[in-house]
Amino acid sequence: MEEKRLIVIGAGNRGRTYSDIAATAGRGFRVVGVAEPLNERREYIRRKHGLPAERCFRSWEEILTLPRFADACVIATMDRDHFAPALEAVRKGYSLLLEKPVSPVPEECLTLCAEAEAAGVSVLVCHVLRYTSFFVALKRIVESGELGTVMHIQHTEGVGNVHQSHSFVRGNWAVSAKSSPMILQKSCHDTDIIRWLIGRQCLRVHSFGSLGYFRRENAPEGSPEFCAEGCPHSDGCPYDAVKLYYDDKKNGWFRTSATKLPSPTDDDVMKAILTTDYGRCVFKCDNDVVDHQTVSMEFEGGATADFTMAAFNRGGRTIRIMGTRGELSASMGSPEITVFDFLSRQTRRLRVSEVAPDQTIAGGHGGGDTGVVHAFADLLDGLAPFGPLDSLKASCESHRIAFAAEESRLTGKVVGIEPLYGVF
Repeated sequence: MEEKRLIVIGAGNRGRTYSDIAATAGRGFRVVGVAEPLNERREYIRRKHGLPAERCFRSWEEILTLPRFADACVIATMDRDHFAPALEAVRKGYSLLLEKPVSPVPEECLTLCAEAEAAGVSVLVCHVLRYTSFFVALKRIVESGELGTVMHIQHTEGVGNVHQSHSFVRGNWAVSAKSSPMILQKSCHDTDIIRWLIGRQCLRVHSFGSLGYFRRENAPEGSPEFCAEGCPHSDGCPYDAVKLYYDDKKNGWFRTSATKLPSPTDDDVMKAILTTDYGRCVFKCDNDVVDHQTVSMEFEGGATADFTMAAFNRGGRTIRIMGTRGELSASMGSPEITVFDFLSRQTRRLRVSEVAPDQTIAGGHGGGDTGVVHAFADLLDGLAPFGPLDSLKASCESHRIAFAAEESRLTGKVVGIEPLYGVF
């Protein structure tokens, strides 16, 4: 097995996750450099992977100024900071494992496609749902012909009320202009999956959605700006920051996000919820991304899909795939898939592990974090188990659905999409 040297640009939760998985995946990865502005995060990567000080940098500009000293690069910066380092890295000859979205700017997506093709490097975007046992199983059933031709998909992403408050009200992705619209940042996973399952190009979309609840006018009377200042409504509030971030010692994701530290203490957490947006009342933040949205899509051949993203639920994804010969129903996180056959009028129940036994269902994103790292290793080894779906062009086609959906939401118009690359 050839060694695959890897540098990491952006050592937050996603960068740490991918680099940690890569180091233990048994696929020959070795982390040889890091660029991260926060000292504690940079030091975590240095210690974890035994890096020399001269291979640890504060900025992507510093690490990419050097002659290429690795085979590939993980880019896990914030959304609007993906394009510049990605472009420089492909020009240097690095293959990329690129956190989604490629960019919130459509023109930048197209530019990166062209530059990567010209450089002859592989770019795998972290559409992690593709690499879960759950969606691999659904794809195999669709391809088996058991459902006939797919005519309609109903797909729901339950973001979860607390996840919404953490990431999209208080967190890094609360303001579209600083990150991305919700349909691109969170739900490009879902537009990608729908397009993949139908297997045809999306032609036009219509979307509705708004920020309906997490607004200042819905704040309870007498609530302070920060929960830790003593809110009289804390006992009945599911978003109380003291309960979510300080009292819950097991929620490492929330605590590390709020403090920006790999191993925060209680004092670190209390300081964060007293001084940062993670401690603010959820009704008094600066957020503007939607908390619910629907998208209707029309595909080549007349197939249609309805996608719903909403915050007001426990969390999780559900799907119904309706074909000319049968219907499939499933819920991500459940081990069972239900298939109803029109001819026999019989219902079959299958376990995900029976359909996709070679995939792991454990870990982040239903196994997708591990799966995408292995898919990246396959690409570097000259393999492509998902064919053209592993390409940057396929990711950009999926992104274009999200761009069109946001345009439709804002204008109220049906928005057409002219396919660019013909991959699905």
